[in-house]
Amino acid sequence: MSGTNVTIKDIARKLGVSPSTVSRALKDHPEISPKTKKVVTELANLLGYKPNEIALSLRSKKTKVIGLIIPEIVHHFFSSVISGIEEIAIEEGYNVMIFQSNESYTREVLNTQGLYANRVDGLLVSLAKETKNYEHFRNLQKHEVPIVFFDRICEGLKTDRVIVDDYGGAFEAVEHLIHSGYKKILHLSGSRDLLIGRNRINGYKDALEDNGLQVDENLVVPCDNYETALQITGDIIDMHPGVDAIFAVNDFTAIGAMKAVKKKGRKVPDDIAIMGFTNGISATLTDPTLSSVDQHGTEVGKEATRLLLKRLKEGELTEDHTPQTRVVRTDLVVRESTTRK
Repeated sequence: MSGTNVTIKDIARKLGVSPSTVSRALKDHPEISPKTKKVVTELANLLGYKPNEIALSLRSKKTKVIGLIIPEIVHHFFSSVISGIEEIAIEEGYNVMIFQSNESYTREVLNTQGLYANRVDGLLVSLAKETKNYEHFRNLQKHEVPIVFFDRICEGLKTDRVIVDDYGGAFEAVEHLIHSGYKKILHLSGSRDLLIGRNRINGYKDALEDNGLQVDENLVVPCDNYETALQITGDIIDMHPGVDAIFAVNDFTAIGAMKAVKKKGRKVPDDIAIMGFTNGISATLTDPTLSSVDQHGTEVGKEATRLLLKRLKEGELTEDHTPQTRVVRTDLVVRESTTRK
């Protein structure tokens, strides 16, 4: 007899006490003597007793499961966020149920329905690009399911959130390019519908203006993936032959741009420097290696989970309570793609 087969009744029978005594001893109840607690605990450990998590969840109305919705797992940032979330969740006795929206609003709605059906205690979310309607999240809030948004946050809902310092990271990246001698910098940007996209555009523009360079709106081009960057970058630098640097909204876009620049017979970084934003493993595998902005995804995941667990302990946000916002700082990582020999 061991492990999950052992019950409180088994322990009680071996010790000649009542099951209620064993139960209270395991819960460190003050009415149970220290001697009895010690005997019960030692035998429970010896037999490998484990509480019945399903029964506990039914009594407490808690499943000890956190739901997570992310746009895509293959992105280095989101995979590192998952690592941070699981580290904190496991320490606190929670499991994590992961869904991905694949950037689809419809899929995201189905994700929320699936997680609610599985009675998750709370939800961590990074929005899909397509999402403009947030009623599915409002419905969860109406059912008292706490939500913490991270990275791509929902500005229209009263929730805790964790954001990356996208503005500061973009500003530092572009200023590095300027100080390295590059003057006409193309920005392959994210969606302006998302706060992260707007913040990175603003950081780009302010870095130019603060260093005495004019902002050319024609050099802010929506493009946030490898395929599109590979397809359009060559045409852009043909239309704007003076472009000597590219700041991309993420590493995959930067890598697509790098390949397109090379196809044009241009050298990186001597002719055109390239800067990414993520600092995933792919940044170290390119030739030349890619300068990037480290978003510290693991720390984002940890902070988001801490906020959610805090909310689970304290209860839902009330009308007089201000949601908390945590900001994770970025770091510039300079490699070969922006360093002229």
